[in-house]
Amino acid sequence: MFIPFPIALVLSIFCLALPAWADFQAGMTAHDREDYATALREWQPLAEQGNALAQYHVGMLYHKGRGVPQDDRQARKWYAKAAAQGQPKAQFSLGTLYFNGEGGSKDYQQALRWIRLAATQGEALAQTKLAIMYDDGNGLPKDTVQAYKWLSLAATNGDKPAPMLRDLLAKEMTPAQITEANKLASEWNPKVR
Repeated sequence: MFIPFPIALVLSIFCLALPAWADFQAGMTAHDREDYATALREWQPLAEQGNALAQYHVGMLYHKGRGVPQDDRQARKWYAKAAAQGQPKAQFSLGTLYFNGEGGSKDYQQALRWIRLAATQGEALAQTKLAIMYDDGNGLPKDTVQAYKWLSLAATNGDKPAPMLRDLLAKEMTPAQITEANKLASEWNPKVR
């Protein structure tokens, strides 16, 4: 039986990916039952092979000290690998480490870079954090219109504190600023990688 090359290629990639997905799922199952050492054993090889989702989860284990001693330098390393591949949760987590100075020095510019990348992909927590950075002027000029826009987007994407924060911010804004922020939010489109 002859299988055309493109179909054979797709099938071989699919067959090679199945064991990796099974290992990842085994790690998730272990994590869910709080067996973090087993989760790490399942995810670590995948992370070392370049799997962005596994890299994010390994970073999270180090950040929270689950199954390993808490180590923000290791968390930064693994988050950075996943973030560079476009993994939004890793981008947000890496940005947060830079923002707080965990695992190295504080760096608002690096925090802004990674948090903005996650926010533009629709990551609600990153959108709220970016709004707070705009409102406080951390790493960028203070801009309540942008802060309101990002809080509106975060609220739409399910971040629970975002509506309350947006309503508090609105008390400091003019009706024209709110109208402008709402217009910006309605025109916004996520950039999916």
